[in-house]
Amino acid sequence: MRPILPLTELKIRNSQAKDKPYKIFDGNGLYLEVFPGGAKSWRVDLTLNGKRRRLSLGRWPGMSLKEARTAAVKRRSGEVEKKSEMTVNELCESWMAVHLSRMREKEAARMRHYVKEYIAPAIGELPLDKLTPPLILRKVLRPVEALGYLESAHRVKNVMSQILRHGVGEGFVERDCTLDLRGSLAPVAVTHRAAILDPKIIGRLLLDLREYKGTPSVAYALRILPYVFTRPGELRRAEWSEIDFDERIWRIPAMKMKMRSQHLVPLSDQVAGWMLELREHTGWGRLLFPGARSIDKPISDMAINAGLRYLGYARDQITGHGFRAMASTLLNERGYNSDWIER
Repeated sequence: MRPILPLTELKIRNSQAKDKPYKIFDGNGLYLEVFPGGAKSWRVDLTLNGKRRRLSLGRWPGMSLKEARTAAVKRRSGEVEKKSEMTVNELCESWMAVHLSRMREKEAARMRHYVKEYIAPAIGELPLDKLTPPLILRKVLRPVEALGYLESAHRVKNVMSQILRHGVGEGFVERDCTLDLRGSLAPVAVTHRAAILDPKIIGRLLLDLREYKGTPSVAYALRILPYVFTRPGELRRAEWSEIDFDERIWRIPAMKMKMRSQHLVPLSDQVAGWMLELREHTGWGRLLFPGARSIDKPISDMAINAGLRYLGYARDQITGHGFRAMASTLLNERGYNSDWIER
């Protein structure tokens, strides 16, 4: 095993940011962590009260290599208070580098927006040991709430919670202090999706959907959606590799699901038959429902709703998202097991 060569100021200056955080070791548990944004922070790994911990010492170049080595010795000897000097911005960068790559591109962009727009400008330079629930509420969440973006305020709070939970796992903070802010924000008013609940009108709707004469992607999406109870976005992004015609199962990968776990959708004979028909039109590509402009991008929610409008159903009658509410309400009314319906 090759020995670790001690760091030099020249090596530190020449270290370049990469797509993910990486470490440059100096020895005796001391190392420099380089973040994608270019920040460089000193860390030391040691054992405190029988537990292996990672502590922050400070940022380079504010803390030189010599000063970092001295601080690491003091931390190991217990001569200084055991608190993190890592900033919120550094923790955010660490979280984004680790977790955003696991998200869908659109979701990752939204998370990055919340950090850059609301969290970083307000408390980014704050050391983690100065972070408190009242400060997060006053500096980050209340300003978003004051703009009238109530739902965004709740989402920013959730992102802040994810960042701090990451910090707990990495040993940078003791706990997720946003847990103390439960009930601090006004609740978001729930808007129910328009859905048809009269069985006779539903029967008419199902017949009408089979008569839609648009593109195969939209026509079959409209026809299949009421029978699978998925969100329109999940259906739109369906891929042929996920469909098992032998077992009559559609396996939706965890990365596509809101709850991040694989979801199995049983396919009725009708749905399997329609998918086989659709394969004659789109089976040469990856997606079941490719859009008209690109075979690599699916049709949009707008296309599904436009199809419903074309058939004469108003926006306050039914939307693509309304099929889930329609199924849940009618099945519950007919006494089916509520656990089955939720699943």
